Amino acid sequence: MENISKIISIEHPTHDVLRIKIEKTDKIQFVPGQAADISINKAGWENELRAFTFTSLPHENYLEFTIKTYPSHQGVTNQLLSLKEGDELIVGGVFGDIHYKGEGIFLAGGAGITPFIAIFKQLQKENKLGQNKLIFANKLKADIIDEVWFRSILGNKFINVLSGEKAEGYEYGYLTADIIRKHQNSNLKYYYLCGPPPMMDAVEKALDNLGINKEYIVKEPF
Repeated sequence: MENISKIISIEHPTHDVLRIKIEKTDKIQFVPGQAADISINKAGWENELRAFTFTSLPHENYLEFTIKTYPSHQGVTNQLLSLKEGDELIVGGVFGDIHYKGEGIFLAGGAGITPFIAIFKQLQKENKLGQNKLIFANKLKADIIDEVWFRSILGNKFINVLSGEKAEGYEYGYLTADIIRKHQNSNLKYYYLCGPPPMMDAVEKALDNLGINKEYIVKEPF
């Protein structure tokens, strides 16, 4: 079932990311970590569906999406850059396998952080952040989405890995088995994984090398 919703606000949390809030209808139900098919209610774009993750929480009276944009692709995200308050999005089906199962290590690459934004918001609301850790891989410091907020709620349990620059306090390179091993402990049973396909492949191999049982890997390809 499709729902047409007006845009309430648009922000730019990083140089290439949009945060769009839209009106919410009672018909839309989701759990933190899930996504929906979205299109733009504009001639020629209504059927151009893209999957975007909710970064608001189910109880809030708006829907929020945090979206990495690719202007050079001349596609949907480039069109989103031209939208303004009052324009409309079409929200389609809700789906997604990522949801919180218990304390663990969250492994994100780039825009793959989005399901974890909602999950950590929910954990913060319920005072259940516990020992959860987040390892976030990006190219540059400027690419890190919500760095200040994640650092404020997780402290030293928020680990950043940069492949494109060296900086004090940040791991350099890629999200490898060695980095994951460094942050493991026996209380962190689950491994939550979301990112672009090459990163997902590499991290799944790393988890396999570490002997992690697949039943403890929670993932969403995108």
